Amino acid sequence: MTALSGRRIALPEHRELDRLAALLEAEGAETVRCPLVAIRDAPDPAPVAAWIERVIAAPPDDLILLTGEGLRRLHAAARRTGHAAAFVAALAAVRAITRGPKPVRALRELGLSAGLRAGEPTTEGVIAALANEDLRGRRVAVQLYPGNPNARLLDFLREAGAAVDPVVPYAYASEADDRRVGMLIGELAEGRIDVIAFTSSPQIARLFDAAGKLAREDELRRGLARTRIAAIGPVAAATLAARGLSPAIVPARRYFLKPLVAAIIESLTAG
Repeated sequence: MTALSGRRIALPEHRELDRLAALLEAEGAETVRCPLVAIRDAPDPAPVAAWIERVIAAPPDDLILLTGEGLRRLHAAARRTGHAAAFVAALAAVRAITRGPKPVRALRELGLSAGLRAGEPTTEGVIAALANEDLRGRRVAVQLYPGNPNARLLDFLREAGAAVDPVVPYAYASEADDRRVGMLIGELAEGRIDVIAFTSSPQIARLFDAAGKLAREDELRRGLARTRIAAIGPVAAATLAARGLSPAIVPARRYFLKPLVAAIIESLTAG
């Protein structure tokens, strides 16, 4: 008998759904797949292309990367316009500041490395990493992600005297239709799900948005109250907390799929 035999785990993940499902199924779990969010290129490519051109023409002093997906999308956008090599060459002259391990991996894929890593993979972690630096007159490019203009970070940089150039290189699109989300809400409410595992904040927002459209938010909350909630890291955990939910499962230090699966196994086998 494997560690998760007889357990049903709901997966709102999209991009790495098959990999996450395989890791859990290898431990005997039954996975309930309901991808809530898909990632798309920015609907208007012009601002992204203009930002890339600025970076190539005059590389900034610093580039803050909040997500690995963001850098990959920027590189893909540069490749589509024939500027990939020039873009990577420009980045080689820039200090990369990363929030979490995923941007570090994306940099390595391009043969680059992080110059400064946040101690915690959050906005506050990035701010703490820069708190004692003299940013006056520095030109700082910032890769943001959709749905979060991150005024806290941008205001901090501007108040510190930096010239800030933000870019949002991708967008989120709803993946599962409301009917499928409704089925998931029903399973949660009936107590048929042991764990729901969130791997990003937009999944949480999409779930509640769909529940609101279906007039089933109360039912969703009742279902979540009887289900162990897993969050891949502190950002998703904070998003849940903002909605009055406390995840029972969060990896202790490393915020990847394998540590998430290990934390789920530990929680469910502990009783």
